[in-house]
Amino acid sequence: MSIEGYIDYKRREFCKDVKCPVQMDLEHHEQGSGEYEKTREICRTDCRYTTYDFHHWLIEKNYLIVRPDEG
Repeated sequence: MSIEGYIDYKRREFCKDVKCPVQMDLEHHEQGSGEYEKTREICRTDCRYTTYDFHHWLIEKNYLIVRPDEG
């Protein structure tokens, strides 16, 4: 759900911006291929970056993390 006047985070935007070597390798494989899935598994189980890295990247890029008020 987009908020008017704002842009949403795009999938793997962080990975591409920090030039993650796993992401760079992933881009050389066809999505859905065996090599793609093997490389993607590294992202799922052994990411080279931390939530701290990602969170601070979001702050540096002026992203906001929002959720609806369930009040």
